[in-house]
Parts: sequence; C-alpha cells; structure tokens
Amino acid sequence: MSLTDLLAAVRTEVRTAADRDTLLQIAAERLACRQCGQAELLASLRERETLGSTALGHGIAIPHGRAPGLDRPRGILIRLQTPAEFGDEAVDLVFAMAVPSHYTHEHLALLAELAERFGDAGFREALRQAPDADALLTLLTHSHAQAHAA
Repeated sequence: MSLTDLLAAVRTEVRTAADRDTLLQIAAERLACRQCGQAELLASLRERETLGSTALGHGIAIPHGRAPGLDRPRGILIRLQTPAEFGDEAVDLVFAMAVPSHYTHEHLALLAELAERFGDAGFREALRQAPDADALLTLLTHSHAQAHAA
C-alpha cells in the first residue's frame, strides 16, 4: 500500500485550530464515513496519542488510528494558518490517517512513507506556500509521482 492508494480518500484543507484535541476532533469529523463514525475515529486518534505524541518535529504531526469498520485507509492533510500546540510541539502541517483494524504492515508502510515525505524540507515548504487546499492535494500527488519516477 502506498500513499497513492490512499489519495482517493484524502482530503485537504487550510484552517485554524487552537490545540491538539481540536485538531483531532476536526480530523475525526473529516475522516468519518458510512463505515466509521466520528466518535469512533476520535476515540482511536486520542488513544494513539496517549501512547506518545505523533508530532515528528519541523512543525509536522501524523495522528493516526485504526477502525474495524473501515475497508480502506482514509486521510486528511490539514495546513494550519498559524501553528497550534500539539503536545509539547507547535505544528502547522497535520496529516491525520485512519486505517482498517486488520492493517498492520500497510499501516506501518504508510506511516514510513509519510515520515519520509515530510522529512523533505522542500516538500514541507511547498505545502506551506500552497495557496489553497486544491494546491495541497496537487502537491501530494505530483510530488509522490515525481519521487517514484526518479
């Protein structure tokens, strides 16, 4: 499973948020679908954060959780207009993800791919300079295609 496989279910948005819990609530609302509701997703995201913050440094966080009702991964990239506290770190780029409960290897592979992509300073800067949510999605798809073509 690669990020490309997830992209059909990825949304992007630019917004404001004050703290980690607000971000998790927004993410759960946007990730919710027929198979899995907001409350279940929020509980999963919060449960994962109790194990340790999913903030990676460089203003990035990748909150993630599992849900038995999902049949495929879902994700949302949220770019904050001003950084928000996410545990002990301020973040402005948040990629929240929910995967089916039975995903183990696929979940870890998606997290590794996201960590690698967000580890690229040029990619982070391009996301921060994108004018809107559509441009964010284009960057996610274009940058991924370029990386695999090289």
